[in-house]
Amino acid sequence: MDIKRSILIVALAIVSYLMVLQWNQDYGQAALPPTQNPVAQSSNQALPDAPSATATSDDVPSATAEGEAQIAPSAVSNALIRVKTDVLDLAIDPRGGDIVQLSLPQYPRRQDRPDVPFQLFDNGGELTYLAQSGLTGANGPDARSSGRPLFNSAQRSYELAEGQNQLVVDLTYSDAGVNYIKRFTFKRGLDASCSPKEQQLKKPGCVDPSAYQVEVRYLIDNQSGATWNGNLFAQLKRDASGDPSSTTATGTATYLGAAMWKPDSPYTKVKMKDIDKAPLKETVQGGWVAWLQHYFVTAWVPAKDTTNVVQTRKDAQGNYIIGFTGPTVTVAPGAKAETSAILYAGPKIQKYLGELSHGLELTVDYGVLWFLAQPIFWLLQHIHSLLGNWGWSIIVLTIIIKMAFFPLSAASYRSMARMRAVSPKMAALKEQFGDDRQKMSQAMMELYKKEKINPLGGCLPIVVQMPVFLALYWTLLESVEMRQAPWMFWITDLSIKDPFFILPIIMGATMFIQQQLNPTPPDPMQAKVMKLMPIIFTFFFLWFPAGLVLYWVVNNCLSIAQQWYITRQIEARTKKAEA
Repeated sequence: MDIKRSILIVALAIVSYLMVLQWNQDYGQAALPPTQNPVAQSSNQALPDAPSATATSDDVPSATAEGEAQIAPSAVSNALIRVKTDVLDLAIDPRGGDIVQLSLPQYPRRQDRPDVPFQLFDNGGELTYLAQSGLTGANGPDARSSGRPLFNSAQRSYELAEGQNQLVVDLTYSDAGVNYIKRFTFKRGLDASCSPKEQQLKKPGCVDPSAYQVEVRYLIDNQSGATWNGNLFAQLKRDASGDPSSTTATGTATYLGAAMWKPDSPYTKVKMKDIDKAPLKETVQGGWVAWLQHYFVTAWVPAKDTTNVVQTRKDAQGNYIIGFTGPTVTVAPGAKAETSAILYAGPKIQKYLGELSHGLELTVDYGVLWFLAQPIFWLLQHIHSLLGNWGWSIIVLTIIIKMAFFPLSAASYRSMARMRAVSPKMAALKEQFGDDRQKMSQAMMELYKKEKINPLGGCLPIVVQMPVFLALYWTLLESVEMRQAPWMFWITDLSIKDPFFILPIIMGATMFIQQQLNPTPPDPMQAKVMKLMPIIFTFFFLWFPAGLVLYWVVNNCLSIAQQWYITRQIEARTKKAEA
């Protein structure tokens, strides 16, 4: 190859690399939400009014025997009630008492903007996504034709104070001699004994996942002269917009949609297209309903001993709704009663979700290879508890996996080393038989048999590793613990692609080196394809999570060392035998 051609190839490679970097800078990051009114962002200033959406006929399910939705029009409230804890920042609409806005201060939307929290709920801004609850049925205030109740609150703004472990927000409403209190209970999530850095890195024990749950309790005081009957309902409403928490640039996306618990299936997906086809209605004991997206989940969890009707539907605005209606609550004249449910709105933390309700931990969806992904994540967590860095934990995990497959890989590398050692004999056979493919194949099979070579043995390491590779891919993609987790130097987020594509290039280089240790395929076309494989894989890996590419780089380096050692042993024995 002449010098001019070499210079042109190098220049083209550099220009291509710079173009990819610029594309990544322009389109590779999530967009920030529109700038809000600075008054609204300040907790020291009076909070502005914010209109909420008018309730539609689909907002409130009925508790009639037929279970059909009743019309419940609602006026528009003009003042949201703001609530702020150390892990939640939300707004409650006094019209119905729905949570219509919710952001997560401990989870920035983008790593370079820690001051902009990820917004989970919104009501007509970037998306429509909210948690609704109320009392329907014969005497439920949410089922009346006059519209949903307008609650009163003692304050317009609530904030969890320093040293306070619990915050209670009461909304009150009275009608026809019945007094209602809709009580929201919030918990503290951050351990004050941990440093801000430890809290930011979600060090075990520094963040309490139960703080992402909100208890919603109705206290009913019947001072009327008639028996009161009603049913608690709770539901999640979301539009069909995309997943704002997705970080994949290749189009590969995690599941976005609803899910529910069933006795025979603790994790059942309810896709938007399923709701489009027909509404769902099932009676379950306890259980939960949820809406899933990348890294985060929202779920309503009723009391375990209650029988609930789970329903899905689509409203006139095209929003998707999944929720449950509880059993009838009866309150005699002069008596009091309570009914409640738990709303979880936060990260997908498996251990806590499993404790909150059976099957809810399965919303961390590892796909068909979950049986491999679960032990991989378990091991990765334990390694991280010792090292405190997810990048080094991935490296140690790779070494452990490599050691587990060492005997199998060694057998495969011995087979490839023998093929490499007999390559001169194969070349002689090719020269002897020329284009007679049949005789050539027969001679090669005899040579393989004589030298005890398995021609497919070289494929075994890749075949064995692929399930582990795919399981680790989903582990890194689905685990919120990896979100914005740094390793070192330029790798500040292991869950997204390498911003400078250095790791994929190193991966391609190690793949090329490993290929040089393998015997050259006898078929010229196959040999050309194999030479292109490092380039093809490098391109594919450009947009893979950096943590996954790190695993593959370390695995390749270990494979090169193992294969080099075994090849040298086989070649030395061959030379000794020939001598």
